[in-house]
Amino acid sequence: MSRELILGRLKAALGEPRPAPADPPRDYRAAGAVAVDLDVFVDRVTDYRATVHRCGDADVARIVAEVLGGRQVVVPPGLSPHWLPDGVRAVPDDDLPAARIAAARGVVTAAAVAVAETGTIVLDAGPDQGRRIITLLPDVHLCVVRADQVVATVPDALDRLDPCRPLTWISGPSATSDIELNRVEGVHGPRSLHVIITG
Repeated sequence: MSRELILGRLKAALGEPRPAPADPPRDYRAAGAVAVDLDVFVDRVTDYRATVHRCGDADVARIVAEVLGGRQVVVPPGLSPHWLPDGVRAVPDDDLPAARIAAARGVVTAAAVAVAETGTIVLDAGPDQGRRIITLLPDVHLCVVRADQVVATVPDALDRLDPCRPLTWISGPSATSDIELNRVEGVHGPRSLHVIITG
């Protein structure tokens, strides 16, 4: 059938005059409409099977040591050095090849912002977060989130983010399910996500 014939039948079926398109409501929730609840963030992140550690800034290195021991980890070039204990062999990412990154036991990064409502952490490739690849290849990702970086909703997060930066949205460890809904973790990214909340 020709295009004109099909369009003609559609017009005939709709009748004349054609109904005006519906005007959808535009009363979206704006940034700042909901109060931040850190406990909601912890609940959501835990629900996604991530491990949450709450501590002061001075205890971050201790938690990194507990999770990774003396193993080799990749770190972004701008990561705070006092977050790394003496026993961890930190390899700064200065354009490391993928094979070297994948061989590391884990990666330690900071975050740009986190969303309480969805339990999502956002990285924007800042100096303390590094390239996206370093958070995808190692088996364990330790992400340090300051309490003041946690916002209530996605609109609040978008308010803080630069849309021109490469954004990585993380909601729990990497996971997928097959047709029988058998969950498999670590297929497209880290098998384990540890969220260290400071402040």
